[in-house]
Amino acid sequence: MIMQQLVTAIALLVAALVSPAAAPRDNGQAHWVGTWASSQMVPVGRFSQADLTDATVRQLVRVSLGGERIRIRLSNAFGTRPLRIEAIRVARSADPATARIAPGSGRAVTFAGDDAVLVPAGAEAVSDPVDLAVPPLGHLAISFYLPQPPSPRTSHPGSRTTTFLVHGNRSAAPNLPGARTIGHWTQLAGVDVTGAPRAAAIVAFGDSITDGFGIRPNSDQRWPDILATRLQADPATRHLAVLNQGISGNRVLSDGFGPNALARFERDVIGQPGVKFVILLEGINDIGMFAAPAARRALVANLIAAYGRMIARARARGIKVIGATILPFGGSDYRPGAEADRRALNAWIRAPGHFDAVIDFDATMRDPASPMRMRRAFDSGDGLHPSAAGYRAMGEAVPLALFR
Repeated sequence: MIMQQLVTAIALLVAALVSPAAAPRDNGQAHWVGTWASSQMVPVGRFSQADLTDATVRQLVRVSLGGERIRIRLSNAFGTRPLRIEAIRVARSADPATARIAPGSGRAVTFAGDDAVLVPAGAEAVSDPVDLAVPPLGHLAISFYLPQPPSPRTSHPGSRTTTFLVHGNRSAAPNLPGARTIGHWTQLAGVDVTGAPRAAAIVAFGDSITDGFGIRPNSDQRWPDILATRLQADPATRHLAVLNQGISGNRVLSDGFGPNALARFERDVIGQPGVKFVILLEGINDIGMFAAPAARRALVANLIAAYGRMIARARARGIKVIGATILPFGGSDYRPGAEADRRALNAWIRAPGHFDAVIDFDATMRDPASPMRMRRAFDSGDGLHPSAAGYRAMGEAVPLALFR
């Protein structure tokens, strides 16, 4: 009798260990690649503590690379205390301009098997794999419930997409009628997919011109969006994702709008899953904001040294570094004397032996009759940021051969 009970117990234990429900969701062999990401910072205003108390947040993102399984990355990078996030859900979006989700596509997102996660201050949490097929360039709706607000928020204020906010736990709701809307992503750092062994990510690293300042909400018209669409249309590059790590107002050497580029390079570039390429387009805010002659004399040299450090850090991890020339900004409210600095930086970027390759956005965007300015059709009107046509021209100017 005792022997029979022992055999039965062993059989039940073995069955439990090998059953799909009990088996580990990820055996460590999956090749994960980032398909969407956003740069994190501490935003100013918009949400109050009361807004994010007992609140459901539904955020929309457009992936670049498709896959059969995904995982979600939540961030408390700038929080000063642990943040509890509950009832995390993901679904395919039924309409990227609304909170509606596609029927039957909703999935619970767990962290170590739990439907809630406590993210320590300064940390990021990566979910368990979720069995949800997402097509290339498809839209996801990611929802979660905050019983208590972040302190402070870790966010990306320039989402150019609509985020929906309601009070109470409504994460699984098929729609959120009456929700408050805002153009922010909050606590959401990335989405990864499982890919073929050669699948890889390209990080577009920059400022407001990469972040897509001025585009219509929910239109996916940033130049990295255009690049992602082109990559998916070409059979030779369909294995590549594009991660937009632009922050409006960001600078290379100084904090201000988000951490400076050198400070965030490790997290926003090197730490991204599957990254093999980075396109570096940053520096316009450094040269445009400095006015003191003494600071100007050292500025270009310091920027070049910073570029060199980022290049070395990326190459040490096997990442190809592609430099992008700085766009003309004549006619903007940036200081006129910065044009000499812009030309000096662009000359260094173009010179052989510095970057692994170069994308000459300056040549694409400048007015041949007035090279200090953008072409009129590519200018949003402020002399600094491209129009939708300008962003499209930038995305189409990237040679896909760089990634083959």
